[in-house]
Amino acid sequence: MDQLKIEYLTKLDNELRRHPNRESILEEYEIHLEEMIAELQFTKDEIEEVSNRDITERLGDPQEIARLWLEEKSVTPDNMKWLFISYNILIFLGGGLLTLFYNMYEWSWVQNIWIILTSIPVFISVIYLFFWALLGYEIGKGFGYKGHSLLRKTFIFSLVPNITLMLLVVFEIIPQDWFAPLLSHEFILSCIAFTIILYPISYLSYKWGRRASV
Repeated sequence: MDQLKIEYLTKLDNELRRHPNRESILEEYEIHLEEMIAELQFTKDEIEEVSNRDITERLGDPQEIARLWLEEKSVTPDNMKWLFISYNILIFLGGGLLTLFYNMYEWSWVQNIWIILTSIPVFISVIYLFFWALLGYEIGKGFGYKGHSLLRKTFIFSLVPNITLMLLVVFEIIPQDWFAPLLSHEFILSCIAFTIILYPISYLSYKWGRRASV
């Protein structure tokens, strides 16, 4: 089995010769190979019967794997991190501008949007939860085992606007009556609970994406 693993990784290494992250990809697929052997719980006799074709059927053809990685090499950890951070900032900027316009101007279209959005806080929360789940999944799928550190960094940076808004409201730098339709005791507790579960959701999605990368 060790010989088959070496042959598979050697073929993948040859195909990935132009990829800047070749070593980390090879390390990841070596881990996948070991996990595959552990999960299938081969007996000694069964391991000897496993062929290169069996490995290829489960993990994919090295040439095809390399082609996909070479196509995606422009997606770097920094690009991925700042992409999601930017999305999160845009979401908060949009919400902040809407709140500002609602409280300072009597524009009917802003009033209508505000009424609709404040009537469906649970739906908005679910959509935002999906955003964090997507973050974890894409990092897991794009970077595999090497993406765990990236997930933590992206999560911390992306959470800054959330914490900042909470502090601004708590210390009344932003007037609390601007959020009067929402700022109930129950809503505050749900926001705290929701913030706590964001990382576990992202991490579970990351693991799902990591498995989907194989």
